[in-house]
Amino acid sequence: MDAIGFNDLHPVLQALFATGFTWGMTALGAATVFLTRTVSRKLLDSMLGFAAGVMMAASFWSLLAPAIEMAGEVSSLPVWLPPLIGFLAGGVMLRGLDLVLPHMHLDAPEGGAEGLHTTWRRSVLLVLAITLHNIPEGLAVGVAFGAAAEGLSSSTVAGAIALALGVGIQNFPEGLAVSMPLRGEGLSRTRSFWYGQLSALVEPVAGLIGAAAVIVARPILPYALAFAAGAMIFVVVEEVVPESQSNGNKDIATMGAMIGFAVMMMLDVSLG
Repeated sequence: MDAIGFNDLHPVLQALFATGFTWGMTALGAATVFLTRTVSRKLLDSMLGFAAGVMMAASFWSLLAPAIEMAGEVSSLPVWLPPLIGFLAGGVMLRGLDLVLPHMHLDAPEGGAEGLHTTWRRSVLLVLAITLHNIPEGLAVGVAFGAAAEGLSSSTVAGAIALALGVGIQNFPEGLAVSMPLRGEGLSRTRSFWYGQLSALVEPVAGLIGAAAVIVARPILPYALAFAAGAMIFVVVEEVVPESQSNGNKDIATMGAMIGFAVMMMLDVSLG
């Protein structure tokens, strides 16, 4: 589909196609399990660091900065207030889900499940942890396309596409980071791949909700963009960075984060 054809689509369809791409990149990363049983921990940590860098850059360049500009166009409140409220609300929502949804981080010891007590298998809890991680990513892409539809100078379709590209690129190592541990848990290659890609199916759902919400209620745009940013930053600080640096590879994970931040900044500035 050419760029003009894509621009002519309804924003909700744009969000669906874009989050379909981000899901596809997760599935591609998860498919690595068919090629090898293990992957270098240094490589995995550097890729997780890269993902953290992309998410941090996207949170500012693609979400917070447009939210601040937009606040002055759609609200009579001080320009910093709507983004502040939205940003903190995003973190609070993720913390609430973190407390309720049973899940287990990849570096957690046996019995280290979080959320409400459950007897679910470790493999299911690992997938739920990444699923929780993917909610703000899908929401961010959807909100970005919905915001672009409003014709405000601070948000464009090209910028939303840049965000989707960045999220998609960093979803590859996320898919890998799910399927490989599941394979190590004893699951077959097929099941490891299936659960790995399944963790990202929440992104198209969140994307559709985000795009539809901001189209229906234009005044919530700065809140919604900042909300997605807050949720993403929460995930980065609470999960991705600690996980990338928990195996003695702090330097390479940090350099990965620097490169990821630079790549996302380049994408947003050049395309957005």
